[in-house]
Amino acid sequence: MLSPEFLITSLVVALIPGTGVIYTVSTGLARGRRASVFASLGCTAGILPHLLATILGLAALMHSSALAFEVLKVAGVAYLLYVAVATWRDEAAFAIDDAPAASSAAAIAIKALLLNILNPKLTLFFLAFLPQFVRPGAGAPLLQLLLLSAVFMAMTFIVFVAYGLLAHAFRRAVIESPRVQRWLRRSFAASFAGLGVDLAFAGK
Repeated sequence: MLSPEFLITSLVVALIPGTGVIYTVSTGLARGRRASVFASLGCTAGILPHLLATILGLAALMHSSALAFEVLKVAGVAYLLYVAVATWRDEAAFAIDDAPAASSAAAIAIKALLLNILNPKLTLFFLAFLPQFVRPGAGAPLLQLLLLSAVFMAMTFIVFVAYGLLAHAFRRAVIESPRVQRWLRRSFAASFAGLGVDLAFAGK
């Protein structure tokens, strides 16, 4: 069950840059180390509904229901485009603030949570991914799925925190260059928009 193949595959999946990674890195650059940890928490928590949907068989229902998939997809596209526009229009400098207030920390986590919840491709991914590592002869398939899910989420959180800390390490160069700030802000906005377009054309 917790085979080297599963651990390696999970690590590769977590390392692949996507919505969560882009948001965590941008938060680490803009808000600092602690803020990136809250972003990592929110992104990881956003995976949980998709894992539960897979475990409970709801993913199979979504996979067979074009309407359910399209509704979630449209919501996800709309939110990604909203984040892209908000990031592009944010002219505030990347201020050094390693201790975000409780309210802003919660806002960071909630934004990250929504980014991953509104991504139907995650549910379909886990529908195809997790069952491959369940051993029919080992018994208790539900417990196996729960354990696999917990390990995957833990690895995801660790990888996202590492991304955020790495971004934080480059903050000084970003803070001292308004031109770099502007380039990064527009690059992140374009990335979110690109992910939204990719999701819009995703097949069921």
